[in-house]
Amino acid sequence: MERDELNIPRALELRHLRYFVAVAEELHFGRAARRLNLAQPPLSQQIRQLEDLVGCALLVRTSRSVQLTPAGAAFLDRARRTLRNVQDDVQEARSIARGARGVLRIGFAGSAILTVLPGLLGRYRAQEPNVELNLRESFTAQVVDGLLSGALDAGIVRDMEPVPGLHAHVIASEPFVVVLPADHPEAGRASVPVTVLRDRPFVYYPRSAGARAYEKPLSVCEAAGFRPVASQEASQWLTILRLVGAGLGVSLAPACVAGVAPANVVCLPLQGVSLESELQVVRRADDRRPLVRSFEALALEG
Repeated sequence: MERDELNIPRALELRHLRYFVAVAEELHFGRAARRLNLAQPPLSQQIRQLEDLVGCALLVRTSRSVQLTPAGAAFLDRARRTLRNVQDDVQEARSIARGARGVLRIGFAGSAILTVLPGLLGRYRAQEPNVELNLRESFTAQVVDGLLSGALDAGIVRDMEPVPGLHAHVIASEPFVVVLPADHPEAGRASVPVTVLRDRPFVYYPRSAGARAYEKPLSVCEAAGFRPVASQEASQWLTILRLVGAGLGVSLAPACVAGVAPANVVCLPLQGVSLESELQVVRRADDRRPLVRSFEALALEG
């Protein structure tokens, strides 16, 4: 079989990948053929040709079912990624032809807007004036999902755990602070121990925001011998601050939230705690597009 220097069969074409993805998702040749507006015999022939080119079975066919082999399951993920990247490249080329230089879809954890993100976006806009920025605020976990699915190109996340297929780099860090209502007995102190949160109602964001982002602040409490249980949950820090101010509980937060705290809330430094919250720039490991890499490089400059 003739292969190029990257060991990729030269006869392998994008249509093979499209056909395979359709069959793998439908697990039925008839439905896949209808989806592709193709007759079933040619589709079956193309899948057999693909398996010959790859050099192994990707599907197990019986008279009643179609199933992916382990190799087929792995190949499906890569086929989707290849098709997505080609689509992105075509869209970028069309944007360049229109006088633009592409669209950069950036997801970010909401609290990032209180730190380095506005400055980063301003510098990127000045450096790449023809790139269209598409910004999407969400949780860290949702940004990760968007990157893995191809819905996002880059992200600014908080305290993300390592994820296969993604590259993340720390771009800023900040301490955690205790969030108390202004009438709390300890509110007038310059700093407080984390134990002031013990046995108090706790206001916090949901675990679905990201497992590591959720657990990291709580580890400060656990080191002091207790673990808060959230009595109230909210998805935005402004909401959490308002609930604390209304007397519904206390919280732990990255220091940046102090900048938006209302008058009836105080954010106090923690005594004897060195653990910090980290902001990270993240992208897909296989994404080599210049507009993504330039955003990452700018973020790393600080």
